[in-house]
Parts: sequence; C-alpha cells; structure tokens
Amino acid sequence: MPTGAAVGEVLPHLREALDGSGPAWLPVPTGDRRESHRLSSALRPGEPIEDEVALVVTTSGTTGVPKGAMLTSRALRASGDATHERLGGPGQWLLALPTHHIAGLQVLMRSILAGTEPAVLDVSDGFLPGGLAQAVAGMTGPRRYTSLVPTQLIKALDDPASAEALTALDAVLVGGAATPKPLWERARAAGINVVRTYGMSETCGGCVYDGVPLPGGQVRIEDGRVLLGGAMLATGYRGQPDHPAFAEPGWFRTDDAGVLEDGRLRITGRLDEAIMTGGLLVIPQVVEAVLATHPSVDEVVVLGLPDDRLGQRVAVAVVPAPGATPTLDELREYVVAELDPIAAPRELALIDEVPLRGPGKPDRIKLRDQMLSESTR
Repeated sequence: MPTGAAVGEVLPHLREALDGSGPAWLPVPTGDRRESHRLSSALRPGEPIEDEVALVVTTSGTTGVPKGAMLTSRALRASGDATHERLGGPGQWLLALPTHHIAGLQVLMRSILAGTEPAVLDVSDGFLPGGLAQAVAGMTGPRRYTSLVPTQLIKALDDPASAEALTALDAVLVGGAATPKPLWERARAAGINVVRTYGMSETCGGCVYDGVPLPGGQVRIEDGRVLLGGAMLATGYRGQPDHPAFAEPGWFRTDDAGVLEDGRLRITGRLDEAIMTGGLLVIPQVVEAVLATHPSVDEVVVLGLPDDRLGQRVAVAVVPAPGATPTLDELREYVVAELDPIAAPRELALIDEVPLRGPGKPDRIKLRDQMLSESTR
C-alpha cells in the first residue's frame, strides 16, 4: 500500500474487495520492507482463506504479535454506508493517514462507495501540516471529510493555515487513539467539526462516533469491558479460529474498559495497560485525562515501570507546552487534587515527541524502554 499519488494504483483492487469479486488482500506498507515481511510471515498470504473474506487487516495490538482481522465486503460496505449516513451524506475524502492501517484504508473505501476521487496528502515523510491547507483547497466534493489521529490534529492546530483549512470540512474524524478533552475543546473553539471515533481493525475501523454506535452497530458493557457487535464486525482472526475475542457469535470482546452514560460510550482505559501499584489498580488513561488539562502539558503518556517496593510505579512522559518546564512535584499535586494519591506519578520524563505505533497510538513499550534506560544510567 503506497502513499502519495501512487495510492491510485490500488483503488481497482479495493473496488474488487468492496464488491466481493476479487481475491482476499493483505495490505502491507510499500516503503517498509521489514514490516511487510513481518506481516506476511505471520499472516501467510497465498494459503487458503474463506471465500467471503475481502481484506485481512492487521491490528496494532499491544503484544507486538500481528493478528489479521478478516473483513468481508459486506462488513466494509456496511461500515462505509453507516459512516456516510451519520455524517449527512457521501462526500469527497482527504487521505492523510498510512494506507495499510484500517483508518487510511477506510478513507479510500468510503471514497469508492461515494463515487468520488480521494484527495491525497503524502505522509511518506510524516505528517507535515504545511501541505494540509493546499490539499483541502483542492477538494471539490459537495461534502468534504478527512480522518486524522490526535497528534496530527495537534500539529494542524499549531499551524494557522491548516487550522483554518480544517474549518472548511464538513467533518474531521479523529481516532486511532483517545482524543484528550482539551484537544477536542480547542478544535471546536477553532470552528472545526471534530467527530471523535472509536473502533479498530476488527470493526472495520470506527464504529462508534461521539459515543453513539453507527447505524447497524451495537455496544454493551460486560464486567467493565467493552463489547462491540453489528454489521461491520470481522469474521475472526486469520489462522486463529478459536480466539476468545470472537467466542460469542456476533460480538467482539475488546481490551478496553468503558461505561455507558445516557446511552453514550465512554472509554475509561485499556484493561491490558492497567498499572498495579501497591496492590491497587491505576488506569493510565484516567491519569492522562487529568494531566492533559495542566497548562504546562502539551501531550502526556502514563505508564507503569517495575518497582521493587510497589510492584509497579506510575511514571509519566510529557511533551511540555511551548516555553514550559513542568516538574514532577507540580504534576503530582495536580493529580492528587483530582484522583487518589496512588495515581500520582513517581517519575517524570520530558520528551520532544511521543513515539507512536500503528495509526497513532502511543508506543508505551518504546517509552518504557527509554525511561528504564535513562533510570539505569
């Protein structure tokens, strides 16, 4: 799956996937030979697969072992149609994401369903906000949309021309990782119609918009865990027919914790990223939500580090706001004002940018290794 203008070369294959007339495809990145080999080795293209499968899309799970969600043309169409129904109708889409991940793929799929030509922002060298305004200006659709991850939205808001360009779009979907409330409020204040999305490869991408399932989608909570169902659900994982995540027919068991409040889903954290410290459980995303409102914090990631006394200690990596230098003491005080003291960080690392994995999630493993390396010097 290429980036830039070469994206047009794969559109015929994706059209076949949508109408169910072609073979099953495994999207891999054109410019990353190592990652392509890793995905191909794990998911074995060329071996038999069910006739109904159109795409095998890899997940960006936390284990580092790639899984391939098997998506049918029926599920992909259901997802695209439901998205357009929720947003107010089909339109032209701007691609600003890697195309081998589900979020980028769906921008192309929705374009095909809408019968429009996707506008493309080349992200082969990373997301450069300077080109965003020009890309938006070149869009001609009666309705215009794009899909971003939170770090891209931050960069766009820091560039006046890009921020102004985004206000011209009918909707800016933001997903791939949790969108901090201060970021959402900042974008809304700038006049950008931000739609916060939740979903994953196993659900053809975002299937819950602003807390409400798309038409044909379902959400339920079981023992604090989020379960997703509906027409856009994958049939399972490639080569793992008995995976427990798909044990209940018609439902996918996520690793996310969440609650339903007045019919809206609110994600409270990742069950597989919880920190056990001093015998108590701390959900990193809850602490991140608090620290994201600190005036000296631009971006923040909370994680657990090994600790001889506590089992794990809460640590925090912060990208400071321009001109700010937050201290551990002030961040601890800020957390204690809102949460139990056990959630207050005991270690702080100031970083230039948050390393990412997949379509825009913080790479906690890489950050953890970096912080452990620093602490042992």
